[in-house]
Amino acid sequence: MSEDGHTLGGEGLEDVGVPAGAKPDADNPGWYSWGDFPRGSFAAATGRLLFRPDGPGRGVARMFPTEAHMNMGGSIHGGAVMSFIDMAMFAGGRCAGMAQGHYVTLDLTTHFLARGKVGVPLDAHVELVRQTRAHAFMQGVVKQDGEACYSFTGTLKRIKEKNAPA
Repeated sequence: MSEDGHTLGGEGLEDVGVPAGAKPDADNPGWYSWGDFPRGSFAAATGRLLFRPDGPGRGVARMFPTEAHMNMGGSIHGGAVMSFIDMAMFAGGRCAGMAQGHYVTLDLTTHFLARGKVGVPLDAHVELVRQTRAHAFMQGVVKQDGEACYSFTGTLKRIKEKNAPA
């Protein structure tokens, strides 16, 4: 059993579960959140972040793109997409069984497959490919209306201490 109560499953990955501190989202049955991000924080620009387990080694994170996320061409800005994917690796990774701890992003590669639209939720399907003591390796696809818009791979590094607030 892990430090956060998960039972270790096959292939060395923990069984899926809802991350510590997550609460059911009243407006979206079956989804969870940690609540709203602090006003004025960079994370708050993404908007409400929802997540849920999706089977062994998998989780899904959702964002709701608004006009504030648009680029000049009328689709979702690439920076908004990559910020969401970065956050999805953490939330989806925890749902997938990633060990509890504090992580930083080492790398994130994103492929832009199709233009995302405002007003339709984006769902990042996150797979925890491998977990070591110090790293979590992820891959996934972001879909909108069931169609793949973006694919990604990324690595998170587990660190011992968070930075102190400025």
